[in-house]
Amino acid sequence: MLQRTDAEDTAQQQPPLANVCQQNYGAPQDPVEPAGLRSASHVTGSSLGKAEVFCGSRRRWAELVPESSWSPAVGASKMKVKMLSRNPDNYVRETKLDLQRVPRNYDPTLHPFEVPREYVRALNATKLERVFAKPFLASLDGHRDGVNCLAKHPKNLATVLSGACDGEVRIWNLTQRNCIRTVQAHEGFVRGICTRFCGTSFFTVGDDKTVKQWKMDGPGYGEEEEPLHTILGKTVYTGIDHHWKEAVFATCGQQVDIWDEQRTNPICSMTWGFDSISSVKFNPVETFLLGSCASDRNIVLYDMRQATPLKKVILDMRTNTICWNPMEAFIFTAANEDYNLYTFDMRALDTPVMVHMDHVSAVLDVDYSPTGKEFVSASFDKSIRIFPVDKSRSREVYHTKRMQHVICVKWTSDSKYIMCGSDEMNIRLWKANASEKLGVLTSREKAAKDYNQKLKEKFQHYPHIKRIARHRHLPKSIYSQIQEQRIMKEARRRKEVNRIKHSKPGSVPIVSEKKKHIVAVVK
Repeated sequence: MLQRTDAEDTAQQQPPLANVCQQNYGAPQDPVEPAGLRSASHVTGSSLGKAEVFCGSRRRWAELVPESSWSPAVGASKMKVKMLSRNPDNYVRETKLDLQRVPRNYDPTLHPFEVPREYVRALNATKLERVFAKPFLASLDGHRDGVNCLAKHPKNLATVLSGACDGEVRIWNLTQRNCIRTVQAHEGFVRGICTRFCGTSFFTVGDDKTVKQWKMDGPGYGEEEEPLHTILGKTVYTGIDHHWKEAVFATCGQQVDIWDEQRTNPICSMTWGFDSISSVKFNPVETFLLGSCASDRNIVLYDMRQATPLKKVILDMRTNTICWNPMEAFIFTAANEDYNLYTFDMRALDTPVMVHMDHVSAVLDVDYSPTGKEFVSASFDKSIRIFPVDKSRSREVYHTKRMQHVICVKWTSDSKYIMCGSDEMNIRLWKANASEKLGVLTSREKAAKDYNQKLKEKFQHYPHIKRIARHRHLPKSIYSQIQEQRIMKEARRRKEVNRIKHSKPGSVPIVSEKKKHIVAVVK
């Protein structure tokens, strides 16, 4: 008969720790981990005094026997216990004004419908953009005749100058939206106005054959309103522009004249052709270059260092004005009578970089955004349009019931606002981004705005979103003219296709849309 040893008796009397837990509380030896555990601590039986043990989904406390009260037996195993760890700083607000913290899990496996959800958000963002698109800000009235020209102050964002058809020049404060100074500058039209690069004075030209320089600040108490300098010319001046860095300005009329501010005679005179020149503009990057457009359909480029014209391009119809891109030295955009705008690279004038066509009447003025990415155009069709530089179609069109033929337009130096002057004696102030919220934005508003913008860019080519984003309400006159021009364009295209189809191969040249309107380039 076999006898049991003392070790076997001790093992029989002292069961393993896991069995103790099972006998006392009915817990399995390998407890199932409950869902929702935030963190876990693995604790062995040798270091536990009091531990939280999970039995299924219930939580109980077990007073575990310390190691000193039992001796290890053969086959004894260590137990892993999951511990709950909650830090109140992660979810408790410090004050009642704080926002509730929402825990988020960004694991993509937990979000199987991420793209459909983002599509709905992009759709809602696009709809809300159109709902809140209210671009009109203010109307500055006070002129007694049509506004013919505008100029920006180079140092002060809130100061704008305007010249009218009755010879009156007004200086406006955009912040207060009122006129702060009035000058009777000329007899007849004010044909052009520009500011000095330092902002201390401005120049005007008019139908009275004079060029006048005025102080930007008004006269002192008891002083009369008089110009600093007056130059009497032989012919009518139709435009003026100041050099961006030097005390030099240029005028145009029968010829392009370069003037020094301290002299009454031009430094040099340049001409190419016999027709009158309507506009002259200095290049803001390569400041010695300037361009002009004449009534004989020419756009002429000059180099002030050579005192001779460089080259010219002849278009189908007359160009009213040009504007240089402030960020790209060789790029300029021309506003034409054939309802289009043409963006040229002056190094290759035989083909325009882009033809911008959305207006239904002659384009009278154009001005670039300070970023160089967009420009705004004013048209005889009583509307202004904003074009991206690399797109042929406009992204925005602004109009009102009272606004008549828009003569001049300017984009403010902070790239946020647009000003236009029109026939009915008003200057209107618009937002460059129609749905932009003015004022100070909180950090959450900025984050939401950036997130919605990225969503709209991501889904911009989806048909439904694209249709909503492109939709604009137009006056009936513009809408009917667009339909009419569409029919005419389709007829011309069909005629051209038929002519090529029924002619000898190669006898009818295929001319691209960009080259159709260029007559010649002369160097």
